Amino acid sequence: MKTVLITGATAGFGKAIALKLSKYNYQLILNGRSLEKLSPVIEEIKVGSKTPVYPLVFDVRAYEEAEKAITTLPSAFKNVEILINNAGLALELDTVDQANKDDWNTMIDTNIKGVLFLTRLISPQMVFRKSGHIINIGSISSHEVYKGGSVYCATKHALLALTKGMRSDLLEYGIKVTQISPGAAETNFSLTRFHGNSERAEQVYQGFTALDAEDIAEAVEFVLNRPAHVNIDEILLTPTAQFNGVIIRK
Repeated sequence: MKTVLITGATAGFGKAIALKLSKYNYQLILNGRSLEKLSPVIEEIKVGSKTPVYPLVFDVRAYEEAEKAITTLPSAFKNVEILINNAGLALELDTVDQANKDDWNTMIDTNIKGVLFLTRLISPQMVFRKSGHIINIGSISSHEVYKGGSVYCATKHALLALTKGMRSDLLEYGIKVTQISPGAAETNFSLTRFHGNSERAEQVYQGFTALDAEDIAEAVEFVLNRPAHVNIDEILLTPTAQFNGVIIRK
């Protein structure tokens, strides 16, 4: 039974991935910033399966906090074979001349530093064992830029570069590295982007059928079920109605 660590598992993609993998032969370490938000996810998993689950509460932006939490893992969960760097977010659609620098810092610290911190903490044990798999949850914005999304897109461009860099750095140890890059997906993403404004969030998905969190979870399942000699470098998936970040048929 392999051990999987999923960051940002309280909702959205992270929760869906956890629920999907709980149906298979994995044990799960679920990360979030709040045990209160993690607990319902864990209870839902326990109702539907016998998968061992361990909550790990820390903020991916805080290296020392993450390091301390990981060192407290029980022996049964210490060997993390699969790391899913899912925690990430976009904030607002302000142009660079008007944007809030706190939003910039939050996106940079979460989407880039958070991935780096967790990878730095977990990858040495994979190197020691000469096996493992790192999956980074990116975005269609890893490949393009749209008005008002410059910093978010920059963080996701950086993530794709990091994914390729990890693949290069860890190749000699037989460690797989994958990026999954969704297009428009109807989760809590836009609600977070607009600081809880549900009206603005709902408008994003009107007029077409977006991806949902289950679609991304199925992509993760597919990647993890490839034979040992196969690495999926990246999956870029969009709704049928979407061509790119700004062209969507409605």
